[in-house]
Amino acid sequence: MGSVRPGGIKIAIIGGGIGGLALAAGLCKKPHLDVHVYEGVAEYKDVGAGLALHLNAIKAMALIGPEVRKAYFDKATNMGEEEEEIATEVILAQGPHMGTQVAELGRAKGRKSVSRADLLAGFLELVPASSISFGKKLARIWETNGDDDGPKVHVEFTDGSQAHVDCLLGADGIHSAVRSYLLGPDHPAKAPKNHDRWQVYRTLVTTEEAKKHINERWTRTVPILLGPRGHVNCIPLNKGTRLSAGVAVRGGADLNNPNGAKPLDPALYADYSDDAQRIVRMVANDTSASWSVGDHDHAPYYHKSRVAMLGDAAHASLPFAGNGAAQALEDAAVLDHLFGKVKQLGQIERALAAYDAVRRPRSQAVTDLARRFGRVYAYAEPGAMHEDPVRMKEFFREAAAFTNEADLQGQNEAATEVFEDSVRGRSRGSV
Repeated sequence: MGSVRPGGIKIAIIGGGIGGLALAAGLCKKPHLDVHVYEGVAEYKDVGAGLALHLNAIKAMALIGPEVRKAYFDKATNMGEEEEEIATEVILAQGPHMGTQVAELGRAKGRKSVSRADLLAGFLELVPASSISFGKKLARIWETNGDDDGPKVHVEFTDGSQAHVDCLLGADGIHSAVRSYLLGPDHPAKAPKNHDRWQVYRTLVTTEEAKKHINERWTRTVPILLGPRGHVNCIPLNKGTRLSAGVAVRGGADLNNPNGAKPLDPALYADYSDDAQRIVRMVANDTSASWSVGDHDHAPYYHKSRVAMLGDAAHASLPFAGNGAAQALEDAAVLDHLFGKVKQLGQIERALAAYDAVRRPRSQAVTDLARRFGRVYAYAEPGAMHEDPVRMKEFFREAAAFTNEADLQGQNEAATEVFEDSVRGRSRGSV
């Protein structure tokens, strides 16, 4: 099976985002592993809309380690008291049922919101400085059959430096080079997609400035206000000192010119609720934080040999179900759990196969669900769901249960069963 050499099993994590750092925080605690993170950027920047992590994300962090969960809680902004159950409010902002609340998503006690940069800073504190390198943009990957230690995975970076490891885990985001290596450069699922041409207009303002323009309530909580020409949302950041506000428009992106989206026109939202109109006008004042979103069509596998992908590299999803980061954390929880059981080099591929078997179906289902959320938010779901709030509530209730109430301990145990069956030379379910 290949015994572990002195120094432990060498693992390279490509990408120091949420999934990569959370995974590294867990793996670095295991004395039989030698883990190093290679992050492409020289320093982190505050990009994205901010995060209001759902209960499954909080449970996944706790499975990796209480210190990971604590890092999130230390960096985040209260949406309520620690013992108060808080949820994202989804409200119809246009049409005959304007003002009707149709969902409470991500309900959890002590729920918080956080900027991506703050969360990364918290996770980074859990990884030894000697175990992460910045400015390491991946140039190429290749594999060789080594000596008695088994296959080797080699990586070269654009600065000419190289690393030679037993296992490579790609957490390098939606434009993943590891995904390209695994699927092949011409695979139809390699590159990100934006099938519905979503454009997100977004602004970042101080909370004090926001209070001059919008309902003060929406500077403290996370609303999603729905309508056919875009849904509107706000997320408090940086311990409540800043606000991210946005309007996501289906069909608004110019895919041939990513920088060529039309200006956000508040006049198009005259039939929206007053709260929604006020947020739209504030966003229209400065849309410099805008971007075109994307996701991935389903990959047929998440690993080959001793190379695997996780998080957005494996299953990038649209942001509308609020579960992209949570799925990366679920990936990290399962991989951390499995690598705690890998004691021989020959078991690496079996662990990655178990991860693939357990995580791929669920994470891809969430990608599909996020696409459907977007259509429902835009009043574009077949059957005019927005005209039937009761039906809409049931849809969101079932979707929230699937994401939020998952048995993540059971998911880890299922992965263990696949792994141990494989180690014993059995397929899952065989006698």
